[in-house]
Amino acid sequence: MTTISASTRDSGVVTWRNLMNVRRQPDLLLGATLQPIMFVLLFAFVFGNSIGNDPDAYREFLMGGIFAQTVAFNSAYTTIGMAADLEKGVIDRFRSLPMSRAAVLVGRTTSDLVVSALGLLVMSVCGLLVGWRIRGSVVDAVIGYAMLLLFSFAMSWIGAWIGMLSGNVQVAQSAGFIWMFPVTFISSAFVSASSMPGPLKVFAEWNPVTAVADAARELFGNERPGVLAARPESWPAQHAVLFAIVSCVAILVIFTPIAVAKYRKVASK
Repeated sequence: MTTISASTRDSGVVTWRNLMNVRRQPDLLLGATLQPIMFVLLFAFVFGNSIGNDPDAYREFLMGGIFAQTVAFNSAYTTIGMAADLEKGVIDRFRSLPMSRAAVLVGRTTSDLVVSALGLLVMSVCGLLVGWRIRGSVVDAVIGYAMLLLFSFAMSWIGAWIGMLSGNVQVAQSAGFIWMFPVTFISSAFVSASSMPGPLKVFAEWNPVTAVADAARELFGNERPGVLAARPESWPAQHAVLFAIVSCVAILVIFTPIAVAKYRKVASK
């Protein structure tokens, strides 16, 4: 019990340290807030009239995808943050302190979770301004936001692992984003997966981003019949909330031990 309490305390200290770093460098928040706003405005007002027959309905459809894309993209900032700490020797200084090894990773992913929560708040306000509304119950809405934060936390562990693989900020800036584009765009974030051909449709249907986007629409009450295309008949599409939660847990189960093992390796050098 003492070990758990010490690890929790150490993780809290590292989390606070990372948040103070964001406070001193507010430009770090720009990507997590301005980028999704630009996506909303771009797709809602520039492409929205061409993509769907009902622009208002498409904006509600869009927001679930933007939420999923935003929290997924935020993993790139975990990647860059871990790479920066490695490059500046911060990890070496942490290694010399009598603290839990897991605290560095938990502190990094938790602080980035706070940034994701801020990003979701900004996105929600932006969505309300363009016509999006939460049409489900309050309980479903709370579950929806909790699911999005769980997805953000899971993705940040992937980002932490990639950051340690990258080794420096220059590589991390590319590695953190480049794999996210096919993952987020070959999904139902912006169009229905049922409109995609062959292998792309199968990939999109089983893509965790699709599950999170569809689950957010379902929980926020933003599903409207006939918007773009009907939801596919596949199991992930018909059980979006369950599949989204299972996907988040699976990502954590796979990448948490991988990231911890990689941290032990880089911290022992």
